[in-house]
Amino acid sequence: MIDVNVNLSRWPFRRLANDDSARLVETLRRGGVTQAWAGTIDGLFHRDVAAANARLAQECRRYGPGLLVPFGSVNPKLPDWREDVRRCRREHEMPGIRLHPNYHGYKLDDAIFADVLKSAGDEGLIVQLVLRMDDARVQHPLGQVADVDPAPLADVLAAGPHPPVVVLNAKRSDEAKLKKMAKLPDLYFDLAMWEGLGGVGELIATFLAERVLFGSHLPLFPLQSSLLKLRESDLSAAQIEAVSQANAQRLLKSRD
Repeated sequence: MIDVNVNLSRWPFRRLANDDSARLVETLRRGGVTQAWAGTIDGLFHRDVAAANARLAQECRRYGPGLLVPFGSVNPKLPDWREDVRRCRREHEMPGIRLHPNYHGYKLDDAIFADVLKSAGDEGLIVQLVLRMDDARVQHPLGQVADVDPAPLADVLAAGPHPPVVVLNAKRSDEAKLKKMAKLPDLYFDLAMWEGLGGVGELIATFLAERVLFGSHLPLFPLQSSLLKLRESDLSAAQIEAVSQANAQRLLKSRD
């Protein structure tokens, strides 16, 4: 099983059960995960993104060799962001990057977002786009961060060639907007925050089994939550195989 939505380091507003890298790796292995695409929470809040990405790569090598696959952060509102994209690929040999527009202060219809996609594509990187990290109802009063509006993504991706984009933490409230881009090429969605009975089946019905990826959002969400979503949905063996690992494997191989 491949988990495409894991986070290392500590969430600054509360302690989490698996916010220690060693414990997180143990939880993943116990849950049957054989590979996890890991971003760094530090990348949301630290101005020195290069150092955050270097620590991420080191943590992945130290605690999860063969399991943790680092996806570096890029903040295009900082002056050296293009160099951060380059470092992710050429120095850390990462297959992709992870973007947090709401934490870094831009929207998807801002020109800078298209610039990041182009730079990532030039480097052969996968782009993970995080719509939200935490439910607004549990956010600290001094740390209120609005969700990313996914609506502009359709026009940006339709405008021309782009790298593979994986939308992380989409919810049912995003469904109407996301349906408009369901047939765009190289666009994928994880299931970490898609709730409701038979939710994974609905995702597949909207975006096809080839576009849905297993994601847990560990440690902010428990791994078991996403595992149960697979089990309770009425999916065929082929669909389970596609969502749990085959789609992610194919996506990674396309970047080799």
